[in-house]
Amino acid sequence: MATILIIEDDKAILEMLDVSLKAKQYSTLKANTGYLALSVLSSNTVDLVLLDWMLPDIDGIKLIGKIRKLSGLQYLPIMMLTAKSGEEDKVKGLNMGADDYMTKPVLLKELDARIRSLLRRSQGLTTNDDLIIGNITINSIQHALTIDSHIINIGSTEFRLLHFLMKNKDRVFDRSQLLDEVWGVLIAIDERTVDVHILRLRKILKPHKLDGHIQTIRNMGYRFNSVIS
Repeated sequence: MATILIIEDDKAILEMLDVSLKAKQYSTLKANTGYLALSVLSSNTVDLVLLDWMLPDIDGIKLIGKIRKLSGLQYLPIMMLTAKSGEEDKVKGLNMGADDYMTKPVLLKELDARIRSLLRRSQGLTTNDDLIIGNITINSIQHALTIDSHIINIGSTEFRLLHFLMKNKDRVFDRSQLLDEVWGVLIAIDERTVDVHILRLRKILKPHKLDGHIQTIRNMGYRFNSVIS
């Protein structure tokens, strides 16, 4: 049974989400402030977080950064729930480390589908052996990127993107396919978001002269080249 932490300061919404998730056989924890949520995360095992953007003590974007700094939680799935519905808000939330984004009022069936999708993706990253291509090693259990035996700092989205591309090396994927596979089929954001994260991934690899692995195929998409030409 997966445990979900609900971070929401609106009591009615908090209770509605709690009842709905328990009806789907999830275990739940609740917090109505950001700092209470950090305390809960420090003392409990959580599989996924539902996070309201607007909290009384700290906004959700800043809270994501604090959660990612907690030991072992760098890749904890986080879904933002917010009244902010603009495209720029969605992109900002995802770029700051959220794994998914839903606008209020939340449709419970869609929420359940997205939660299941996030949990499947998260569990999928913990059931595979090390993925090694050249000097690059991805440890799916520890969610770690190693280059030449050095641990490299990498964001959660870039980690999933690199993992997917390496797992499907030498295959070309367009932006829409990458959004489906890395961000989730139910999420609707500008396809240019993929370009932003590809650029970040190249910047991570460039100091090690490995950015050539990430290749742009004109009018088609991107691929991980197993051999740098």
